[in-house]
Amino acid sequence: MGQPQGAGPGGRHERADAADNRCRILEAAARIIADRGAGALTMNGVAQETGIGVGTVYRRFGDVAQLLFALLDEREKRFQDAFMTGPPPLGPDAPPLERLRAFLHALADRVTDQLDMLLAAEAAAPAARHRSGAYATMHAHVTVLVTRARPGADASLLAHLLLAPFAPSLVHHLTREGGRSVADLKAGADELLRGLAPDAR
Repeated sequence: MGQPQGAGPGGRHERADAADNRCRILEAAARIIADRGAGALTMNGVAQETGIGVGTVYRRFGDVAQLLFALLDEREKRFQDAFMTGPPPLGPDAPPLERLRAFLHALADRVTDQLDMLLAAEAAAPAARHRSGAYATMHAHVTVLVTRARPGADASLLAHLLLAPFAPSLVHHLTREGGRSVADLKAGADELLRGLAPDAR
């Protein structure tokens, strides 16, 4: 008799526990990365750090790549809000080329700021970047802006090509191995965008 009465609250407690576990797992993962680098992140390590069973960690996130993407998700949401609804020139109400320039500059900052985590996610799931919802959103956004800036162009292809230089592995190669700065990446993006100007040949 007491069991049925507690079914509803019990369900609520389980959902609250699941949300709490998710937060604890993400916080532990962030600590591991901050202390030892993204390469040190493992599902077993997170389980040990939190005291949560490793099976629960796997059920919650699947693998290290999904855990890394979950960590990146909150900042990605803020980035999307900025370029979709924020103030210009990154947000609406600026000319398309100005918005593209602001977007690529912001993307350069975002990738370099989170490079270790992005590299670890890319290494854990090499093909996941281009299948992710985050990439699809960025690609759709850039496609729309290219269409407005250069009607008649293959906007979808050009959007992929404009995003390609910001793949984490290439940014790592250019900045940490090649000595390029974030300012260099932004200047290179500006050169690419000059080819989209209406009077460009």
